Amino acid sequence: MKKHLLILTLALTACATTPKEEFKKASAENKVGSKVGFDAELTQYQYPFPVKFFNFRSQEQDLKMAYMDIPAGRPSAKVIVMLHGKNFPGAYFEQLILGLNQEGYRVIVPDQIGFGKSSKPKNYQYSFQTLALNTKNLLNSLGVEKYFVLGHSMGGMVATRFALMYPDSVTKLFLVNPIGLEDWKTMTSYRSVDDGYKAELASNAEKVKQYQLESYYDGKWKSDYDKWLEIPTGWVQGPDYPVIAWNAALTSDMIFTQPVYYEFKNLKAPTVLIIGDRDRTAIGKAWAPEDIKNKMGNYPVMSQTVAKMIPKSKLITLKGLGHMPFIEDFEAFWKVFVKQI
Repeated sequence: MKKHLLILTLALTACATTPKEEFKKASAENKVGSKVGFDAELTQYQYPFPVKFFNFRSQEQDLKMAYMDIPAGRPSAKVIVMLHGKNFPGAYFEQLILGLNQEGYRVIVPDQIGFGKSSKPKNYQYSFQTLALNTKNLLNSLGVEKYFVLGHSMGGMVATRFALMYPDSVTKLFLVNPIGLEDWKTMTSYRSVDDGYKAELASNAEKVKQYQLESYYDGKWKSDYDKWLEIPTGWVQGPDYPVIAWNAALTSDMIFTQPVYYEFKNLKAPTVLIIGDRDRTAIGKAWAPEDIKNKMGNYPVMSQTVAKMIPKSKLITLKGLGHMPFIEDFEAFWKVFVKQI
């Protein structure tokens, strides 16, 4: 499998729009004082595959939605749409895209509005319905009507809402360590968008790494994870961080106040839950009372509960892995995932 992935990686990166040398040069030139940073739409950051843009109008604004559309490694009608989490763009699916290509899938990976290379509006009423609608319009523009949908983390909430809204389009649903398996607003107090914005503005490179280390990797850092610090650190150091922080606060509010938990029972598509059992991610845990914190984000328990709620579900538990199973141990993740596609 690794040999095939290497061959496809070389073939696809060869057709990327910006050589790595140009990317490094452009990054070095994007300075804020003595710091190096990225602008809001990551114009200096190279994705692993060519990026296109879907231009549309929403909420009286002209917006553009970045996406990668990677053709199958061999002739095929199979399509999978992959929806990213809150703290990563679609680029972090790189290894998974390569594997799916080898299995004959066309892979479509959008960056949601407010994320990655997509528009960062100064004002936007975020909802999972809106993100699902934007995604559906993109897919309609590409002429694809039936597809698998995979959502990770926040993308699991987007994918769930998408499958609820468009049941005739989703032939199979994959939820990889999705957040939203419980309703956090019933467990802790509400934090306003303004308070969330202040917290985002207080971020820095050290805090970004510390959060990932504690939340994703169980305190065990590998050099492979360094690449996923580049974007959040570059944004913190870049010229547009206030608008990045504002959108992050708005989307955090969306996640906290718009649970999908109560509607899992209404899903029509066969659904596969893939859960790293070490995960304890929960929005609101940081400011929850001490006696509640340990009760939040218990994925081994939550996943079993939700699997029973979904009519056509299958639960796969990955022992010893956390919130980022396909980053933390791709081979272990792929071994179980490939059997389900």
